[in-house]
Amino acid sequence: MSDPRGTQPTWQCVMVCWGDKYPVSLVNHLMGEIERHAPTCPRFVLICDEPKPGLRNDAITRDFPPFFLNPQFKKGGCQAKLAMFEKGVLPEDLPCVYIDLDTIVLGDISAGLQLMDSRKTVAMLPSAIIPFGPIGRTLWKWTDKKRYARGNSSMVVFHPAECHYVATTFRELHQEHPDLDFRPMVADERFISWVAQLHMKKLPKTLIVKFPGEFMFPWRWWLYVKAQLPWVRARRSKLAAITLNGLLIKPEMLVNLERGAIVVDNKSRQLVWSPFTMGAFYSEIQKYYGYLKAKV
Repeated sequence: MSDPRGTQPTWQCVMVCWGDKYPVSLVNHLMGEIERHAPTCPRFVLICDEPKPGLRNDAITRDFPPFFLNPQFKKGGCQAKLAMFEKGVLPEDLPCVYIDLDTIVLGDISAGLQLMDSRKTVAMLPSAIIPFGPIGRTLWKWTDKKRYARGNSSMVVFHPAECHYVATTFRELHQEHPDLDFRPMVADERFISWVAQLHMKKLPKTLIVKFPGEFMFPWRWWLYVKAQLPWVRARRSKLAAITLNGLLIKPEMLVNLERGAIVVDNKSRQLVWSPFTMGAFYSEIQKYYGYLKAKV
């Protein structure tokens, strides 16, 4: 039976993978869930540093530009991800939604494309007090680009034809700052926010949230209260994606946690792995990563 959504892609979903941290089975699973929830067909593009045997046949692979495989770019700052803005890496005909591989997709992530006012728009989840928009742009200008709104790059909405300046500017600055001692260069998300500040928009928390910020808190009792608040439950019911940003909470941990288990991160935030704090996501996340159970 033909797909009622058509066969021609209307947008592209971009992912980045270096090394062997993420198995092809996880990548395929993520692509399948994104496709299942999308109202129109995406084109999948995986930027990688080595062949990926077993990757679904319709996915396009693109090689990392050698510059972005610099070992210093593959550490905590993840500057290697900026390769997706390099000219010639991504097709330029369609807008993109970049998504981290450690993201749980439960809905339509292509909804983020509706936030684009123009092809120059770059949208990310905010991660600082200063908001994207007029306030962030004004501070960026008034402080000679020293203060600005910052985002989290677990999900990025952009059009590749309009954003080559991100990679180009990073290359130029790297010649002046090979040790990455220029503050905006310390992480990919900080650099994107800085260089594209005039075009930045926020991804709403009805679309995507960071797992630690949504389901963890220093006061354990608050997790139980928060899960019962009507406006929180309403917002969570619309969520399309949950990103497992950070080093602690990862798929292989979640599939093995016992009900009621408590996890504490390095910021003293607590997770209570229970339907009383997680709501429907307790079972949704278990179901999403259930295919990993036998492999971990």
